[in-house]
Amino acid sequence: MKKNEVIVLKFGGSSVANPGKIKYVAKRVKAFVDLGYKPVVIVSAPGDTTDDLIKEAAGISANPHAREMDMLLATGEQKTIALLAMALWEMGQKVVSFTGAQMEIITDGNYGVARIKSVSSVKLVEALKKGYVAVVAGFQGISIKGEITTLGRGGSDLTAIAIASVLNARCKIFTDVEGIFTANPKVYAKAKKIDIISYDEMLEMASAGAGVMQARAVELAKNKNVPFEVACTFSRKRGTVVCGEDKLLEKLVVRSVTEDRNQAKINVSGVPDRPGIAADIFEALSDKNICVDMIIQSSAKSSPGSPVAVNDISFTVKRSELASARKILESVRKKMQIMDIMIKENIAKVSIVGSGMKTHSGVASRLFRVLAKNKINIEMISTSEIKISCVIDGKNTARAVKAIAGEFKL
Repeated sequence: MKKNEVIVLKFGGSSVANPGKIKYVAKRVKAFVDLGYKPVVIVSAPGDTTDDLIKEAAGISANPHAREMDMLLATGEQKTIALLAMALWEMGQKVVSFTGAQMEIITDGNYGVARIKSVSSVKLVEALKKGYVAVVAGFQGISIKGEITTLGRGGSDLTAIAIASVLNARCKIFTDVEGIFTANPKVYAKAKKIDIISYDEMLEMASAGAGVMQARAVELAKNKNVPFEVACTFSRKRGTVVCGEDKLLEKLVVRSVTEDRNQAKINVSGVPDRPGIAADIFEALSDKNICVDMIIQSSAKSSPGSPVAVNDISFTVKRSELASARKILESVRKKMQIMDIMIKENIAKVSIVGSGMKTHSGVASRLFRVLAKNKINIEMISTSEIKISCVIDGKNTARAVKAIAGEFKL
């Protein structure tokens, strides 16, 4: 450790769920000060506060106004920064709290999923020079037009990485688990903690459903080369270090298996087989910030009553975005001459991730074979250099994870 080294500490909602836990976090922060660090602390809303606020909004409106929703959701983190600052003052530690707006975390104007444009370090540097701990509200910012915005679920991770980047500081992400595991320990009891993992592997895991880190935060860490550690708030054990691939001593063929149950499949059938129709469909979804994951298009075929050949397009979206996606597709159905829109909600995506896949053959066949042995049908498949994902029936998720973990000795 360098003398007076700045360090960014992020504590998730489970770490600050109640006054007792907030006091404990204050002690952990003070311990870093006593070791000679200058902490910048990023916090989430307490416990299930964000979910509770969403439920409250739903009790008022079935379709809450996006601007007002962000105004509401941003209050959760503001509560935490104030309470944590009070706890630190009680311990005799000088501290100052900042909202995202006060910190000048400038974003675009996309409510609910805003992207960070810039972060000012001026107030943080001034506070740290005067011996203050800085406590910053995660998950939120302010648009160029001066509107409060939120960064999407898990956005406090993004705040922490962004601030670590502008301060050129180390970053620790504290949560309620001891690091990144080879599988979800709640599903596969034999899962092992990973000591070190590459940005690319962590990014694929996050996008494939691993809930420990927000995918956008990992992407930013990779782009800005910000190494970080994921560790447990309530343990002093070393967590998982996420860094560049060049730091890895060994590239495992398969490092982890993940599952994502927040998935729904949409099948758009009888789509005219002509150039531009797929672009029109997915542009309509993109314009409303609906993220599409896996896509499969069938071969063109003739159809009674249609002067041109037609095909089917199947794709997946987050189940939480299904209602919006369905509404958008129904609104363009007539214009795009779509014959039918079919929905399947009870699905899940299981994925294997490992940088060693780049240089090893036979990984896909082993994955497909172990699913077949367990009589689990594959509905969709997608691949990248270091990831293979399969969509399966949701009821088979736990069984699939256990079988895959056993096959690849995870």
